[in-house]
Amino acid sequence: MSKERVLDTAVALADEGGVDALSMRRIAQALGVVPMALYKHVANKNELLDGMVDVLVGEIDPPAADTDWKTAVRLRVLSARRMLLRHPWAPEVIESRIKARATPTPAVMEYLDSMIGIFRAGGFSVDLVHHAMHVMGSRLLGFSQELFEDASDREPDPDAMQPEEMAARYPHITELAMAVTHDRGSVVGSGCDDQFEFEFALDLMLDGLERLRRRA
Repeated sequence: MSKERVLDTAVALADEGGVDALSMRRIAQALGVVPMALYKHVANKNELLDGMVDVLVGEIDPPAADTDWKTAVRLRVLSARRMLLRHPWAPEVIESRIKARATPTPAVMEYLDSMIGIFRAGGFSVDLVHHAMHVMGSRLLGFSQELFEDASDREPDPDAMQPEEMAARYPHITELAMAVTHDRGSVVGSGCDDQFEFEFALDLMLDGLERLRRRA
């Protein structure tokens, strides 16, 4: 029994049934011990969740060597993205634990510090790095908060307008909806290709930051 084993088991159980179903009792059952044995390694549920976040951050690839800042940031962020696709429950937990703590866990701090280091080594001023970290936001950890949820497999709205009325009242929305094609093999199913949209926004940000870096 070790803290590492407890955390790895907790992550595996969350992958199976979601983090809401996670409990000390379930972890203890999976490990073949009594629940009280776990408290030698994690004091409470919050400490368990913090440790799980550290396990996830540990799955992100280290910075690529011998490359430019933009490539290094892009590869690291997409590695974080792959980690989150393996653990769909992770964004909510990462966001909640970062907000709940006055200081993020050491693993998260080390990750963010290394990302800042990539920007600084790439020629960014401290002020521009500050803005870059804000604009990248949660994308640094592989996820983003989207305004629209347009998956096509949702239940139809019984109160929705008829297509003809929709086209008349909202012609531009209708034009866009009719023109967009959805990839049924997408990581998120038959809606918009979430991976494509993530990378599209990421590249826009990186290109914009490069222009600002050159201007500075």
